[in-house]
Amino acid sequence: MRPGVGYRHLMPSALRRLLRISGLGTAVALVYGLARSTRRPSPPDPSGIASWPPLVTEPEVEIRNGPVRFATVPAANETVADERSQAPTSPTWVEPTNGMCPDSHPIKGNAGSMIFHVPGGRSYERTHAERCYCTAQHAEDDGFRQAKR
Repeated sequence: MRPGVGYRHLMPSALRRLLRISGLGTAVALVYGLARSTRRPSPPDPSGIASWPPLVTEPEVEIRNGPVRFATVPAANETVADERSQAPTSPTWVEPTNGMCPDSHPIKGNAGSMIFHVPGGRSYERTHAERCYCTAQHAEDDGFRQAKR
């Protein structure tokens, strides 16, 4: 290149215009970023009231009024009736005879699968009962679930 001759003749005018615009855009972005970073954040609301509910609710304390009752220990000659020791008046389930349930306990329970079958169910006739219940509620209380079909 000859001395005294610029480089402008080597670059087309469209490229020069593009460089000038991109340089100007970079300068504007730099000034905007500096102005934004020096701006202070807005102060919080001075009311002090939270706008959200508390994360943990405090349990209510039960307040009792009146005399205090203490548990008494029975004497050696007294007998205490324990709720757990009392047997129900009627059994909730009975043993089947030859896989058949009596008319008083028509619900068939299978202890291997813990499923019970009600009369009219899809598998009721072919189910070999291991326990017989009088109601579906008794079978559910014993840990069985009802057959889906």
